Amino acid sequence: MPGENLSRDEARERAELLSVDGYEVDLDLRSAVGGPDGDGDAASGPRTFRSVTTIRFRNARAGASTFADLVAPAVNAVTLNGQPLDPAAVFDGTRVALEDLPEGANTLVVDAQCAYSRTGEGLHRFVDPEDGEVYLYTQYEPADSRRVFANFEQPDLKAPFRFQVTAPEGWTVRSNGAEESRDGEVRRFAETKPISTYITAVVAGPYHYVTDSYSRTFEDGTTLEIPLGAMCRKGLARHFDADDIFLITKQGLDFFHDNFDYPYPFGKYDQAFVPEYNLGAMENPGCVTFREEYIFRGKVTQAAYESRANVILHEMAHMWFGDLVTMQWWDDLWLKESFADFMGAFTMVESTRFKDGWVTFANNRKSWAYRADQLPSTHPVTADIRDLEDAKLNFDGITYAKGASVLKQLVAYVGREAFLEGARRYFKKHAYGNTQLGDLLSVLTETSGRDMAAWSRSWLQTAGVNSLAPVATYDAAGRITELAVIQEAAESHPELRPHRVAVGLYRRAADGDLVRYARAEVDVAGPRTVVGELAGAERPELILVNDDDLTYCKVRFDEVSLATLRAHLGDMTDPLARALCWSALWNMTRDGLMPARDFVSLVLAFAGRESDIGVLQMLHAWTRTSLTQYATPGWREEGGRALAEGALRELRVAEPGSEHQLAWARFFASVADSEADFRLLSGLLDGSARIDGLDVDQELRWAFLSPLAAHGVADESVIDAELARDDTASGKRHQVRCLASRPSAAVKAQAWAGVVESDALSNALVEATISGFTQSSQRELLAPYTGKYFDAIERVWAERSIQIGVIVVKGLFPALQDDPATLAATDEWLSAHADAAPALRRLVLEARDDLARALRAQACDANAAEAGAAAGL
Repeated sequence: MPGENLSRDEARERAELLSVDGYEVDLDLRSAVGGPDGDGDAASGPRTFRSVTTIRFRNARAGASTFADLVAPAVNAVTLNGQPLDPAAVFDGTRVALEDLPEGANTLVVDAQCAYSRTGEGLHRFVDPEDGEVYLYTQYEPADSRRVFANFEQPDLKAPFRFQVTAPEGWTVRSNGAEESRDGEVRRFAETKPISTYITAVVAGPYHYVTDSYSRTFEDGTTLEIPLGAMCRKGLARHFDADDIFLITKQGLDFFHDNFDYPYPFGKYDQAFVPEYNLGAMENPGCVTFREEYIFRGKVTQAAYESRANVILHEMAHMWFGDLVTMQWWDDLWLKESFADFMGAFTMVESTRFKDGWVTFANNRKSWAYRADQLPSTHPVTADIRDLEDAKLNFDGITYAKGASVLKQLVAYVGREAFLEGARRYFKKHAYGNTQLGDLLSVLTETSGRDMAAWSRSWLQTAGVNSLAPVATYDAAGRITELAVIQEAAESHPELRPHRVAVGLYRRAADGDLVRYARAEVDVAGPRTVVGELAGAERPELILVNDDDLTYCKVRFDEVSLATLRAHLGDMTDPLARALCWSALWNMTRDGLMPARDFVSLVLAFAGRESDIGVLQMLHAWTRTSLTQYATPGWREEGGRALAEGALRELRVAEPGSEHQLAWARFFASVADSEADFRLLSGLLDGSARIDGLDVDQELRWAFLSPLAAHGVADESVIDAELARDDTASGKRHQVRCLASRPSAAVKAQAWAGVVESDALSNALVEATISGFTQSSQRELLAPYTGKYFDAIERVWAERSIQIGVIVVKGLFPALQDDPATLAATDEWLSAHADAAPALRRLVLEARDDLARALRAQACDANAAEAGAAAGL
């Protein structure tokens, strides 16, 4: 990574100097096929492709010097204003120096040999193990287009792009613009509107490609026609449900045209599902890319389809928030990501079949935000991004989920129509331009009449999450005399914010259901706010602050409410209220306020009654974390046995063939820990055991094989035999994970070397190897790697790409060595490496915080065990 960083100050200086009139990019990708298999090595060098870029730009100051960005193994030629420059003199591996520029128009031509990627950054090359076919796609955010063509790599130097791609004749090749002409192997694409470098795209290979169209007639009688395309690898074509993808796409386009009053501006709308993708998706205008895991090879729950719909709509929202109007620098990344995250859920609920999307948002997305907002690296939604390494790490729970939560609160604060009218004015005023925070606040102030500056200071420019708790007093007749909401903040981030909240009162009805019988909305401000409207109400059994999930906060309960939930959480009939209670209980567990064993007990008691499949699957994930991280070590065996027994019990009673049965089957496999459990899983694999209605398809087979491998029940021959059944890209990832999970010192050493000492593995196989390496049942086996981790990470960070560096540093942190000695080793590294790359230190600090939190939670759990023992329980 040395020399590849770009600072905010450098970008600002270059933007003051330059404006870009256009790019012409000519890529020759025929080298992707043929020749030796693989992507090259240290001896032969990387596999490369030719990239010729012509940049027409204007310079504001005669004699000025600047640079173009390019990360490439070699440059063949550089020409500036018709004069050849010596590549050895002007190219240093990451930048092309441009000296003594004349004022006005300039033309730069760079002819380079760029490298194919196997890390998902730049132009990624994937060879399908199923048929040997080669697939290519680009992924750039925040700054990897310079790995494919020379450019000015910053979001505020927008320009039109015209791509020409030479590729094998039988390939499908797509880019941002529509294909204008084809001459044998050469495809020429239409010029784009002015866009940023990081959202340009090329997808090429023998992709399976399906078409459809969208038509919209406006009030003035004009009609907008949008050609639609969807594509995936040939090996996934039999699983490709393009009709559903097109359905969600059309519903989204309808919603955005109904509400944004700005027609989709980028011509066609392709959606490519690509292999070994690092992200969920990327909003390249006219050529959106997605991880191919959104094509489901086996049976999945509705939560998976909902997640895919949300991502499709999230990326579509970016066509306006992010592509049409783009942040000036990565400080204001939230201007696109927070809005897209919010609009994805908003659009999904209002225009698709997924009407309970706000339940998922409350339970899943906000959980991500709450965790991120309590890390030492938390930051305001509008962040201080000094350089590209900072930017790479700020695609986080704050920028996405907290920002979206804050926008949800903003809609409650200013009203839906004021919010949407603000968006409409924002698009029209800043189309094809770049903006900062103040540009959005000004239009929202106009449309809402509210003081957006004060709101922004509290919600966008300060970090941390508040806690809201109820305090009630009652008269002799059992009616509320006063109900107040108490607001607290962490000492590290003491800001108390204005919250628009609903407070719900719940009690059991005659049939035993726990239902709401009173509700009031109030503007919470300061440390204590009285909810006057609820005075005189009958005594509740549960008081739920932030009912309906209007604001962003951690919810706390009074003792009576907490006792009600312990006994009757499963009786709560409203799915959103129930999800909010589960989320609040999980936050209490993470904060060391509820023993992990109590949370596990609640899940065992009530998860079987959870109707929302997304909430159920989230509970399964939280419960595994409770057991492996937050429970005291001495209770883990007992707790694990209880979880496995409870999961199997729910699996057997679930409706045959239902998605709940599938979720419990996967959860059972993930917590199986006894010989009886392993016999059942083995029997389900070989057909000697059967559970009525459970279809053990290929994906479920791998889920069942994984614990068998991790516990030494299935050896390498069994794993390889499974790969023979499923010799596909997905099968290969599963096999690699299972092989690395085996309980053997030699296996662990091989896995470690494969990701730390070598860069031969692709990004997807690095992730699979690390996933297999880190098994909670193998703590003693992994103990020797604590010291090795701290010895290696600075070297890994220096030598590998940012993406691989992040995967390795996060994935191999010795979190399973959860004792004070590991915490001390982490502190020692941080103290000794004060000058390490800030992004690397941030990752280690975050991991340290997670470990310290786990130790605090374990102390809470241990105290509960001691109290129970003293009471004779």
